[in-house]
Amino acid sequence: MKNLLAAIVATTALISPALAEDKITEFRIGILGGENAQDRMTSNECYRAAAENLLGVPVKLFTPADYDGVIQGLLGGTIDMAWLGASAYAKAYLTDPEAVEPIMVKTNMDKSYGYYSVGFARKDSGITSLEDMKGKVFAFGDPNSTSGYLIPAIEIPAETGASMESGDYFGEVKFTGGHEQTIVAVANGDVDAGVTWADGMGAWEDGYNSGALRKAVDAGLVDMNQMVEIWKSKPIPEGPIVLRKALPERVKLDITTLTASLPYMDADCAYNFMAGEALGFQPISHDAYLSIIEARKSQM
Repeated sequence: MKNLLAAIVATTALISPALAEDKITEFRIGILGGENAQDRMTSNECYRAAAENLLGVPVKLFTPADYDGVIQGLLGGTIDMAWLGASAYAKAYLTDPEAVEPIMVKTNMDKSYGYYSVGFARKDSGITSLEDMKGKVFAFGDPNSTSGYLIPAIEIPAETGASMESGDYFGEVKFTGGHEQTIVAVANGDVDAGVTWADGMGAWEDGYNSGALRKAVDAGLVDMNQMVEIWKSKPIPEGPIVLRKALPERVKLDITTLTASLPYMDADCAYNFMAGEALGFQPISHDAYLSIIEARKSQM
């Protein structure tokens, strides 16, 4: 790791001296909800340490209770970087177009950068489709989650012909607070079914290659052989890693290079950071999220 960090520093040192004069005293990374705070800290600690070594300033992790805590931190300047879902990025952009900019996106094993919203239930529930969910409790993660609510709230009503209001088609539409909470609620039988995210590749019994189900399997929270998939969305663009636009250009370049290098620098760290098996990261721009921004507008 030290040799690669030295190479990154040597490469980024070639930028303009004027840009190099911009300094920061600390760097703050916000982590979206989806698993408990301690697990979020653990999964991102290796990245935090690498960023701290590279930037030469303290790097801190922040785990707000909900998605909006990260969004507001970015908008208010108290968080410098986050891996947002596409819907969370859309909200940040619609609130202040000059607040953040996308820099990288996770790349799947097939070189794509899409994923899916996946509906699932316990196998012993007898539920196998949305039709079986009529009058039952359906759990979703967070109102600002792309896969955990925005996309299901658009696609599911188109299939059922009913709204997402509790009592209209589903007996109750319930927010759990995050993906991990949804998975645990379904596994424990606290709700009839839930929705979470996955890349849709690999084996179901593994929780697919990457995503919230894979992390839950790795953590021993769920046995996918006891679960059944009941719904899957159309492909969704993976959410971007974003940086505050106001950061010094040198910092942006360092973080971008570090993120792109992570799978080669530390494969174990990359596995934890990327929520499973993936190729790595590739550059991404605002234009990749125009459709999600329009979808977000339609739900406002």
